[in-house]
Amino acid sequence: MTDHHVIVIGAGYAGCMAANRLQATGAARVTLIDPHPQFVERIRLHQLAAGTGAATLDFATLLHPEITRVQAAVTRIDGPARRVVLDDERSLPYDAMIYAVGSGTGSSSVPGVAEFADRLGDADEAQRLAERLAGAPRDAAIVVVGGGLTGVEVAAEMAQVRPHGSVTLVAGGGLVPTAGASGARSVARRMRRLGVDVVDGTTASEVTDSKVTLADGRTLGADITVWTTGFGVPPLARESGLATDESGRLRVDDHLVSVSDPRVVGAGDAVVIDGIDLRMSCQAALPLGAQAAGTVTALLDGTPPRRVDQGFAAQCIGLGRDGGTVVLTDRSDRPRRMYLGGRAGGLVKVQVCRMTVRWIAGEGRKGGSYSWTRGPRR
Repeated sequence: MTDHHVIVIGAGYAGCMAANRLQATGAARVTLIDPHPQFVERIRLHQLAAGTGAATLDFATLLHPEITRVQAAVTRIDGPARRVVLDDERSLPYDAMIYAVGSGTGSSSVPGVAEFADRLGDADEAQRLAERLAGAPRDAAIVVVGGGLTGVEVAAEMAQVRPHGSVTLVAGGGLVPTAGASGARSVARRMRRLGVDVVDGTTASEVTDSKVTLADGRTLGADITVWTTGFGVPPLARESGLATDESGRLRVDDHLVSVSDPRVVGAGDAVVIDGIDLRMSCQAALPLGAQAAGTVTALLDGTPPRRVDQGFAAQCIGLGRDGGTVVLTDRSDRPRRMYLGGRAGGLVKVQVCRMTVRWIAGEGRKGGSYSWTRGPRR
């Protein structure tokens, strides 16, 4: 084990993978900082909200036992001093740092969203939604805004567990546009079977405590509105003086090194890679975490880091407890016409969720064991 100390900020998919790889390979002593008491499986948050499953795991089941875990929030990164400042006023030094703070739903300029809509950006928001649903009447009208992967998974889960109420999905940008035409048709068929009313071609223009007004003038009765559109990241990088894009994501080069601080490496949803566009997902986060660990190892050893090299294989969409759609993609994440739907698609989605945490835990037991799909050949 070297004397190098690496701080990893954020204990999500990318952060835990990076921390495990660094510690298990002996590249550094790792301190993992995150404010949550447990690991949050973001790809299961819709199940937590609907009351059909848990979305948290004990860190002890995932992390290498020699990782130092600090339950706190980082309030500032002091790059020149190579220290991070915590919300309890502690200050911790580092030789290198991995920035993996993740993302959330983000704010919205649509009137009423902040006051009346529920979100699913983290476990706390999912738990609050679960409590609202538990106290709602059986025939409550639920409106889900957003036709992306999160929106369709939430709508399907709620429709299945609340058959006496109504679920409407407002998909202004179309139904799962990233899944391609064949995948979208599969999702639409499942939505019809579950009784979800899909409204497309228009967007939500206002939310109140009892309705959602659409841009075309229609109104939808809503006892509960779930807002799944938009994207936001913590402002930590920007407030610490690091180079970011307009949304506040840390700007890194094609080796995942910050363009403004060579001792800061980024991974996951909260970074934007110059010249490389990756869909935000755990399918991207795990390889980025492993590659961030590799970059840090190279920087500490004084050797050139490798360029980011990762691709995609599929898009997995859970649609209730016994259904799903798995769309095969090329390595650039372009959807193919081939997909697996229905019960078989649902079984694959469940297995992917299980394997995701197993890959993280496996890296903690044997550093360097995790592998991933490489990117398209140039």
